[in-house]
Amino acid sequence: MRSLFRNAAAMTAALALGACAAGPDYDAPVATTTTWSAPLPARVGTASLVGWWDHFRDPVLTGLLQAAEADSPSLAEAWASIAKARATVTQDRADRLPAVTVGGSAQRANQSALGRVATANTLTGTLDASWELDLFGKLRHTQEAAEARLEARTDDWHDARVSLAAEVADDYVQYRACRLLARAYADEAASQADTARATATSMRAGFTSPVNGSLAEASAASLRASAVEQQAECDVLVKALVSLTGLDEADLRRRMREPADAPPPLPAPEGFAVDSVPAAVLTQRPDLASLERELAAASAEIGVAEADRYPSLSFSGEIARSGTALGSLMTTWLLGSSLTAPLFDAGKRAAAVDSARAAYDYQLAAYRSGVRTAIREVEQALVRLDAATRRTGDARTAAQGYRTYFEAIDRNWRAGGASLLDREEALRNALNAEISLIIVQRDQIEYWIALYKALGGGWQAGTPARAPAQTAARATTPDTRKSGDAS
Repeated sequence: MRSLFRNAAAMTAALALGACAAGPDYDAPVATTTTWSAPLPARVGTASLVGWWDHFRDPVLTGLLQAAEADSPSLAEAWASIAKARATVTQDRADRLPAVTVGGSAQRANQSALGRVATANTLTGTLDASWELDLFGKLRHTQEAAEARLEARTDDWHDARVSLAAEVADDYVQYRACRLLARAYADEAASQADTARATATSMRAGFTSPVNGSLAEASAASLRASAVEQQAECDVLVKALVSLTGLDEADLRRRMREPADAPPPLPAPEGFAVDSVPAAVLTQRPDLASLERELAAASAEIGVAEADRYPSLSFSGEIARSGTALGSLMTTWLLGSSLTAPLFDAGKRAAAVDSARAAYDYQLAAYRSGVRTAIREVEQALVRLDAATRRTGDARTAAQGYRTYFEAIDRNWRAGGASLLDREEALRNALNAEISLIIVQRDQIEYWIALYKALGGGWQAGTPARAPAQTAARATTPDTRKSGDAS
């Protein structure tokens, strides 16, 4: 028996000393693109993406961004994923350490013999310990995969935060532009209504043909319809902002109410630094960082599957102590090791390795696709921003020129020197040019926002995530509801 125990101990020691971690060594992929093909914006500042929204100098936008981040279901969902991943890491770390449990029991028994009754109390206490030795790195790789996924979920939270800010700002800029467009249509509709009334008066006096009266009335009706349609689009954007920010609609409209005496200018933020090396995008975009961490987790899981094909070694021990009321006391102990090795599983473990490698290949393809998507989004934003910037000057010149021409034609028409048809054509050109200017100004800001998002929104690796406001409140406020209360 002693010889058998010595042989088992020697084999155990040999396995422990000779074991090595199974699975591949992970190397993060490296980008090969070195330059942008699209033109870099001319108005590039030295400001970083961090705190870029402050350059809008718009307290309304700042308030909307703060409200959205404080009460965002998408951020709360991402935070819950972080908490779940953090708990998984804690569990996997615990698996690598010894587990100790304690137990106890108490018994009371009566015995009757020859008319005499005897009572005995028995108390038992046990202490159990077990530990699986990580011979081939199965537990270590499991922990590495969990830690990588925790980092990925944190990156997902940052990506959700960047996307939320960009969406709120984009809808807000669209709303501001929409209000300008609605006001332009409303002003022209009011002006055209005056023209239609003047034309009707002239027609009744016999100085204007009925055809001109119909044209003036049709033009006024068309502009009124366009004004109603544009106002509806503004209301749709308000609904979108209510959904994003969680604010009451009445409160939101009060926040975004502009002075009645003058239309508000569109935000004009300063440009930010655009790195000339696309590879820097890989360190700036949280979604790409998340994909890379998922790739690292998939690599670690290959090691888990590989290690599962090799023997496993565990130690266990137990100490029990029991006694009775009669004063007897007994202590027992047990110490041993267990070695198990797969003998036949019909290829199950080999298939698990193949599955893990396929999962890694899938994540690698997803990462490469993410990189290409990131490069494409930056390139497209740069192209569109460059085009909008170059269009702005011409659009402003066109709007000013067509407006001046219309005012001249309008004066000439009122003096009887121009036809109503000439005036209508001049009005249509002036209105279209003004609308084009508002749209190109809006687009220019939107493309800056798109570039901000495409470059990662100022995210920096290692930045901790923050719990949403309502989650933090629940964590610090005790739940006083009864179990039967409705939430």
